Amino acid sequence: MTSLILWAVIGYLLGSIPFGIVITRMLGLGDLRQIGSGNIGATNVLRTGNKPAALATLLLDSGKGAIAVLLARALAGDGAALIAGAAAFLGHLYPVWLNFKGGKGVATFLGTLLALDWRLGLGACAIWLATALVTRISSLSALVAAALSPLVALWLDGPRLALVVAFMAVLIFIRHRANIARIRTGTEPRIGKKT
Repeated sequence: MTSLILWAVIGYLLGSIPFGIVITRMLGLGDLRQIGSGNIGATNVLRTGNKPAALATLLLDSGKGAIAVLLARALAGDGAALIAGAAAFLGHLYPVWLNFKGGKGVATFLGTLLALDWRLGLGACAIWLATALVTRISSLSALVAAALSPLVALWLDGPRLALVVAFMAVLIFIRHRANIARIRTGTEPRIGKKT
């Protein structure tokens, strides 16, 4: 139990690093929380017009979930990996350094899934891509991928992984409440469209 708590703390601290804010400040692009949607993720970094900064944010936000999982698995086993991954995801959504106001979690979710089970991660990415190609709505693609990922996890690995993935999926839906409202009214921006 002590080991699992330790990995939860390590995962949370890794996940809570706000790479979007760090990168935009280092590049002199301003305070990300005062730009566009105010979100700390890669989509909002892209609104600064700096594509390399957005890509770096995407990779680092994905990577912190993956690193938490891989470290925990290597040093403490699969149970610790599940805990560390979920905690890293929570850290991104509710970082202590930003008064618990973090990102929406999609990149960290996908990176965590890839590290937990690469087949699950690739499946979630494929679902996102297929939905995006059809709808041209990034948030809807994320929601569909999150909704279906627990089922894929259950099929691939059983109930333990599926429960952790379902926990993260529910949080993605909570963090996307405003997006869901815009999707319902038909006002959610489409990929490639200037906002």
